[in-house]
Parts: sequence; C-alpha cells; structure tokens
Amino acid sequence: MAHKITDECLACGSCLDECPVGAISEGDIYVIDAELCTDCGACAEACPTGAIVEE
Repeated sequence: MAHKITDECLACGSCLDECPVGAISEGDIYVIDAELCTDCGACAEACPTGAIVEE
C-alpha cells in the first residue's frame, strides 16, 4: 500500500529528497506515484505538516 499526499501539502519540497525511489513529483501539491512507492515512510517523516499519509 502506497502513501499519498493530502491537501495539507504546502509544496515545500521537504519530501522530495527523502524518497529513495523518486516517486514524488512537484505540482500545486505534490503527488506520489503509487506504482513506484515502496511504502518506506521516509517522506511522511520529513513532512512538516503531516500531509503524507498511508493510503
């Protein structure tokens, strides 16, 4: 099961460098590609707003 980014995302970029497989892409809010996500949780730990949750 992959993680997802909610509307709480500030697009601050904290999660981008934390993803070991490059599953996060930029936008108004960031998006996690569920097919690439290994569910490691590194992005969720890096998120200052708690916008990244398990799907």
